[in-house]
Amino acid sequence: MTRDYYEILGVPRSASAEELKKAYRRLAMKYHPDRNPGDKEAEERFKEAKQAYEVLSDPSRRRMYDQHGHAAFEGGFGGAGPGFADVGDIFGDIFGDIFGGGRSRAQPRRGSDLRYVVELDLEEAVFGVEKRIEVPTLVACETCHGSGSEDGKTQTCGTCRGHGRVRIQQGIFSVQQTCPHCSGSGRVVTRPCSTCRGEGRVETRRKLAVKIPAGVDRGDRIRLAGEGAAGPGGAPPGDLYVEIDVREHPIFHRDGDDLYCELPIRFSQAALGAELHVPTLDGEAILRIPPETQTGRVFRLRGKGVKSVRSQAPGDLLCKVVVETPVNLTRRQRELLEEFEATFEGTAERHSPRASSWLDGVRAFWERMTS
Repeated sequence: MTRDYYEILGVPRSASAEELKKAYRRLAMKYHPDRNPGDKEAEERFKEAKQAYEVLSDPSRRRMYDQHGHAAFEGGFGGAGPGFADVGDIFGDIFGDIFGGGRSRAQPRRGSDLRYVVELDLEEAVFGVEKRIEVPTLVACETCHGSGSEDGKTQTCGTCRGHGRVRIQQGIFSVQQTCPHCSGSGRVVTRPCSTCRGEGRVETRRKLAVKIPAGVDRGDRIRLAGEGAAGPGGAPPGDLYVEIDVREHPIFHRDGDDLYCELPIRFSQAALGAELHVPTLDGEAILRIPPETQTGRVFRLRGKGVKSVRSQAPGDLLCKVVVETPVNLTRRQRELLEEFEATFEGTAERHSPRASSWLDGVRAFWERMTS
């Protein structure tokens, strides 16, 4: 059974719009998936809070919910579920007309949100950097200061008669939509600006300095409020979302807060043990390879990974040992290896445990096949 929306937000049924907003922000900060990666319970709590706020923050939908509860958004009422509707959505307008909650004037249409992908080196993503970007966008026309009017004068829109909305009859429903002529402002210019042709905005390429915080990863987004495209006729601008992409690194591979790398070593180092200098993002570290190390073994250097924007402590660096077969041998090296190989005569299984177990598996396999 769906929980009561007021109970989800932890507010009384008499809560004001500001109290609803504060309650939702508090829950959103606590249960946001970015702060609780992999926590399914937190994800469900976040979705519940978002759904509750979407309904209760809209006066007309809140009235419907107070009167009819969750049934107001089920099939019997002809509306979409609260997860599909937003403030100002067409379904909100339909219900606003039916129950008398429609707003007298639409808000002017805000500008479009923009997306810009910035490519970083791994080091830039880990330690943070300031990037200068150039974004194609729409900005307010300087000639008319974004109004779209040559002389600054406007008149009531003849299409919506100043209401900012037009009414469309759809069967028994009376549907309101933002007026396409005035974009919801209720006013139109009498003499369009010659520079922007009455649009109130012009195309340009805008240069911005973006501070990339330390610890970002591929797919992260930075929201720059108000840095999107300007709205028509002086309407507010949208937002700019800077999406992070990270170039492949020649040494390290990042997975969450951890870094991975392959560490090639000679077979003599693997057999006898060695002390190696391993590169990390903040300098060299010492890695001690114990004797008789096999290829594929992974060594962990704690705290040598990444401290992401969502973590309190850095991850680890995991080094996978790869034992290399020597190439371009000299005559003397070949002679030494041949002498070395001869010492295994009759004792190879004792010195090669993986080969021994593999041979045992082969023998068992052939026995099953021939039995």
